Parts: sequence; C-alpha cells; structure tokens
Amino acid sequence: MFIDKQSPIPMYHQIMENLKKQIEDGTLAPDTLIPSEREYAERFGISRMTVRQALSNLVNEGYLYRQKGKGTFVSREKFEQPLQGLTSFTEDMRQRGLKASSELLDFNKIACPAHLFSSLQLADSDAVFELKRIRFANDEPMAIETSYIPEKFAGTLTKEHLTGSLYEYIENHTGLAIAHATQELEANVATKGEAHLLSITTGAPVLSITRTTYLQNDLPFEYVLSVYRGDRYKLIHTMER
Repeated sequence: MFIDKQSPIPMYHQIMENLKKQIEDGTLAPDTLIPSEREYAERFGISRMTVRQALSNLVNEGYLYRQKGKGTFVSREKFEQPLQGLTSFTEDMRQRGLKASSELLDFNKIACPAHLFSSLQLADSDAVFELKRIRFANDEPMAIETSYIPEKFAGTLTKEHLTGSLYEYIENHTGLAIAHATQELEANVATKGEAHLLSITTGAPVLSITRTTYLQNDLPFEYVLSVYRGDRYKLIHTMER
C-alpha cells in the first residue's frame, strides 16, 4: 500500500481505495485480520484518527468487519438478493449452487395472535402453525425465520417437512399454488439472542423483512418475519423509468 502525502486526495480516502483494491483482487482474502490502526499509522507516519476514519468507512460499506477484542477483518462477499421474483430460501440457495439447511427452534400449533388477524385474514378462533428456524447456506447461519401458517392450509405439516423448502411442501403436498407476496424491509441491529443464533456480534447490522405470501385465490397462507445478516446480504432492485 502506498500513501501520497502530496496528493490532493485525502489520505483516509487513499487508504480506503488501496484496501478496496486488495480486497477486490483477492490480495486480502475473506476473514483476513488486517493491521491495527496503530500499525497503519506508524507505517505511513499519519494519525490514528485518519486511519480510523478510513477503516470505519470500510466497515460501514461492508468491506470490513470488527470483532471486539480481536481486531478488524476482511468481510466475505455479500449475497445479492434481487427484490423481484418470489422464491424460498432453499430455492434461492440452490440457484446459487449452495447447500441450504435449517435448524428448527420452535414448532407449535397456537391460536392466531391478535396482531396477525388482518394479515392472515383470520379470527381468534383460528389456529396457525408457528415455526422458527435458523436458515443455513453451506452450514453458515444466514437468517432467522419465524413463520405463521394457517392450519387450514398446512395439510399434514410436520417437523420433518421443515428441513427443506416450505414453499415446495405447500405446492407439492397440499395442491395449493403460491402466487405473490408483499414484503417490508427495515434496517436493524441484532439483539443479543439474534446475534447468538447468527454467529454475529450484538448490535451488528441486520435486515428485517416481513412478508405476507398469497395463494392464487388471493388468500394469505403465510406471514413470516426474517432477520438476515447484514454482513452477508445486500438487496438489489431494478427500476425502469
């Protein structure tokens, strides 16, 4: 890495561009521990504040991540998740050539929660299956999903069906056809519990996505809240004028 102190380009920006180049060309591999702020400052004869600004910007942009007490590391490449098209997590990972798997945390039949009456078009006398899963790609935790499925659409749903794609189960075992969905996205930070399940630090960025999925007759068959790792996902949306 070379820093030109005579250049009109700010030194923190030069550090950023140098590190970006090393990350993008593979010189710095994912999960590589980079030198500390003090080491960079001493190497180039610049202030630690300048180095801190550069590294903080790269953390915010997703090129680096920090682990408390360990240092700053190179991030892994993020999955690009298109916002067009309706696919399950399993189908999405399969398209990427990755092995999708799940760990089932909870599976219960309960009375529909009051806050879901409108979303699922149900009443308090209607039952839903509540299921919570950690979703993995090549054995790496990627997301936490909490889903609610009306009992009348669930067929013979069991724990064994939840190791794979819920959408494939619905379409292949119940004869129902999935048509479309609406979803909302929000940037959040990981709670202590979410961080533990996703192998990230408390307060790390996450993407919270709520989705209501509908059948071809426009009846909602699923409400799901997903929490995705912000260091592994970025969302892509194409807009036309």
